[in-house]
Amino acid sequence: MTSSKSILRLGRLPILCKNNNAIRRQYSSSPGLKTIGFIGLGNMGANMAHNLIKKGHNLVVYDIQSAATSQFEKLGAKVAPTPGDVAAQTDRIVTMLPASAHVKNAYLGANGILQGVKKGSLLLDSSTIDPDTSKYIAGEASAKNATYLDCPVSGGVGAAKAGTLTFMVGGPQKEYAEVEVLLRAMGAKVVLCGGVGSGQAAKICNNMLLGISMIGTAETMNLGIKMGLDPKLLASILNSSSGRCWSSEIYNPVPGVVDGVPSGNDYKGGFGVALMTKDLGLAQNAASGSGTATPLGALAYQLYQMMCSQGYKGKDFSAIFQFLQDNENHN
Repeated sequence: MTSSKSILRLGRLPILCKNNNAIRRQYSSSPGLKTIGFIGLGNMGANMAHNLIKKGHNLVVYDIQSAATSQFEKLGAKVAPTPGDVAAQTDRIVTMLPASAHVKNAYLGANGILQGVKKGSLLLDSSTIDPDTSKYIAGEASAKNATYLDCPVSGGVGAAKAGTLTFMVGGPQKEYAEVEVLLRAMGAKVVLCGGVGSGQAAKICNNMLLGISMIGTAETMNLGIKMGLDPKLLASILNSSSGRCWSSEIYNPVPGVVDGVPSGNDYKGGFGVALMTKDLGLAQNAASGSGTATPLGALAYQLYQMMCSQGYKGKDFSAIFQFLQDNENHN
């Protein structure tokens, strides 16, 4: 059986700053700002939490990895031993976890948030999970006189670090004004999509399109290179033509075409193949449940499942380019 510790395990924490004393002085808390609980300090969560500190918030943090929490402790954050202890110390909590099972455990587990939650708390989940899980947790939170909103994000690690994420919010209108202010400390755009679960619906649709477009970009770039085109030249043409998309312009999967993206670092970091596979699976579940035809989404899901089974699971999802080339070489 999976333990509560292992189910909350996150990815490796990026190094935030070498001079912790300087950071603590520069980002000292501001009077009047609420203390925020933050659970899940992986590649995305760590950068989001860091931006809250930069904006003057005090934090109470939890993560299964002590290396993650110790860095924030050096920046002045309090470290809680369980998610429930986070909830006991603050009434505004952000969670950023890998999948539905982790979120359920963090909120509903024996030492979960709802065991210690305060009346009137706002619980903001930025994980990407299935909408039904969000709705169920919202109901359980309501029974404890707390409000849960799903607030998944788009933009990736780069946007999390820069504080330019887009938040897709599902939840009650009456809490949205306060939620928007808090989320803008970590992002550039906050959109109320509707009731609980609608933020997840928007995120699932976005990530299905992202997976499809990354595969299309990888295939296109690979074909052009095989036909003798310089990859940077081809990318410049695509990005000034009707084929332009985020995957071709901002996050190109071919090494050396765009600086500072995972393709230039052996596909390390970024948004993992395993997470993309999970999100494409959520999209297929939603498509089946709603009777929606998504043939390209289904094919994208199959391809990323193949990547997971062939050793690409820990790489960035743009490694689909490498996957295509490797499979050509094996044929």
